[in-house]
Amino acid sequence: MSPSRDGGRGGPAGRGGPGATRVPRGAGAPSSPRTPRTGTDRAPRPPAGGSGRPPADRAGRPTGKARPTPQRQGTTAGAGGAGAARRPRQGPPSGSGPRPHRRPVKPVRLGVAHPHRRVRFVMLAVLFVFSIFGAQLVKIQALDAKKMATAALGSRLYTVTVPAMRGDITDTNGVVLATSIERRNVTADQTAVPEYQKTVNGHLTKVGVAGAAQDLAPLTGKSVEELTTILTGSRRFTYVAKGLSPLTWRRINELGIPGIYSEPTSQRTYPTSTAAASLVGFVGGDGTAGGGLELLMNRQLSGKPGTQTYERARDGRMIPTGEQSITPAVPGHTVQMTINSDLQWFAQNAIAQKVQQTKALSGTVIVENVHTGELLAVASYPTFDPNNIAKAKGNLDNRAFDEVYEPGSTGKVMTFASVLQEGVANPETPVTVPGTLPRAGTTFHDSHAHGIEHLTAAGVLAQSSNIGTIELGEKVPAATLHSYFTKFGVGQASGIGFPGESPGLLTPVKDWSGSQRYTVMFGQGLSVNAIQAAGVFQTIANGGVRMPPTLIKGVRAPDGTMTPTPAPRPVQVVSAAVATQVREMLEGVVSSEGTAPEARVEGYRVAGKTGTADRYDPAVGAYRGKTASFIGFAPADKPELVVAVTLQRPVNGYFGGVVAGPVFSQVMTYALQAYKIAPTGTTPPTIKLRTDGQ
Repeated sequence: MSPSRDGGRGGPAGRGGPGATRVPRGAGAPSSPRTPRTGTDRAPRPPAGGSGRPPADRAGRPTGKARPTPQRQGTTAGAGGAGAARRPRQGPPSGSGPRPHRRPVKPVRLGVAHPHRRVRFVMLAVLFVFSIFGAQLVKIQALDAKKMATAALGSRLYTVTVPAMRGDITDTNGVVLATSIERRNVTADQTAVPEYQKTVNGHLTKVGVAGAAQDLAPLTGKSVEELTTILTGSRRFTYVAKGLSPLTWRRINELGIPGIYSEPTSQRTYPTSTAAASLVGFVGGDGTAGGGLELLMNRQLSGKPGTQTYERARDGRMIPTGEQSITPAVPGHTVQMTINSDLQWFAQNAIAQKVQQTKALSGTVIVENVHTGELLAVASYPTFDPNNIAKAKGNLDNRAFDEVYEPGSTGKVMTFASVLQEGVANPETPVTVPGTLPRAGTTFHDSHAHGIEHLTAAGVLAQSSNIGTIELGEKVPAATLHSYFTKFGVGQASGIGFPGESPGLLTPVKDWSGSQRYTVMFGQGLSVNAIQAAGVFQTIANGGVRMPPTLIKGVRAPDGTMTPTPAPRPVQVVSAAVATQVREMLEGVVSSEGTAPEARVEGYRVAGKTGTADRYDPAVGAYRGKTASFIGFAPADKPELVVAVTLQRPVNGYFGGVVAGPVFSQVMTYALQAYKIAPTGTTPPTIKLRTDGQ
């Protein structure tokens, strides 16, 4: 019978059939062939004793030989080829009989899921990670140690700017007109304040924002409610109070409130208050210069800020033993002015009283050194308090520099100096002055109606006759007259560079209209500021030499080194002889026959000139009101000081001699005494003013 294909189930001699037995190798018995698998079926184990048939191939056919079977530890072949019997596993085999048939052992496949392989994989991964950490640690501690230490330190360092103290502004004698004082701005970290603790009834208690507000209120001048609002929130930086004194900050710091810090700052203060406000200028709340010398000399006054770097803890407080470095701030330079503070104060009060008395719009007083051009006082009213700039109103500039006007009769001094210098007349030259004078299609007249008058050139100046001035001035060519005005400083800046300064207005001669050719002779048709007007008289008083005005005496560095302001370059306008003639003619103005006897100074010879001009109002684009002025110098025969007084649109009186003359007398008297200038004791010359014997 042929064997069946399903593994020998239908044949007597199939592999694994009933007659198959396992014989240990080397025992002389044939080995049982392996039973083939069909699908998932396994060949049934043969019954004990076997059939004794010879081995068969995989198809169940006899092969004629037996395949040896490896002997396994603990098993033996049955004697005489009997079927295999299973032995117990404990202990070694006691016999050598045949080993019973058992299921083949499937080879073990070790994968990642296998416990041994998984443990080994995890160990390798851990070792790999630790090797990376180790390499990084070596890199940080050995190779990049210095770099990492620097970075760590940098995260703890905090740098603050140390503001430079602004330099002082002083008068000519060193009296402080503007200075800076140390102040502190208190700030808060709102996230840290709630941790505030303090001792209450002997116990450390967290009082938080409420306790902080309660303790800070009396030191900051703010209410508890206001401080509670400021300290509550999540902002890391906010201002609590500004401009506190260092003593107040120390008291706040001693409270130990978390998150409360301070930043250094300074506060500008002006000891003379309103007296020199528009001249010195001011500094705003943000430290920005806002006019006057503060703005003009801002670069020298500002200084150079410094820095402070220190280590701070997580709560923001400085670590006392930590890293610290300081780059000191360099304070600003001290600017010394030519102004005399006492004289400035007196002049400021004098003009303030007159402006209020006459109900004028404004007024200025200038005191100038004849020989050097130094400005000793520059008062301007209305004024303001630079210590409280928030409440300042109106014009904060100095009107002596930025307000221009037609000078009127004070401008006649330039015309007479030109006439005398050109030799077309002298002080005693007779002049017939009619009641009116037609020129260039315009009829000119004097400030008061009169008939024909017979005056000298000196009398024309003393009586301030417009008609007589035209009759003398038209003898000088227009271009020549224009050149003299330019030499006197009209139409050009003073050279001081004061903020807002106006150069005035002097139209080029080619553009003069027909009437302007004559109006400029008596001070209309051109514009000046008060500084320029005073400079005309300084030139005459100084022997015909104009000294451009100066306001800054010098700059002192923090180390005490003084750098004086270079002396201005003098300008020879007219000869000394002509200047002397004009000086003597100007003495007649303050005589009983002149227009300003109110300007006389007891015991001194005084020379000067009144001015009463129509005032052009740019606000309405037309002439409205008057400009009243008086400018003079003393002692007339040996001049030392020039005083110029100007009022804009006075109502209670408007003639220069009446409203400005008295202020001149007051200020000049004070100035002569302040500088200890004694009277010369000489007798004034007798000047002939009229030719008709009157």
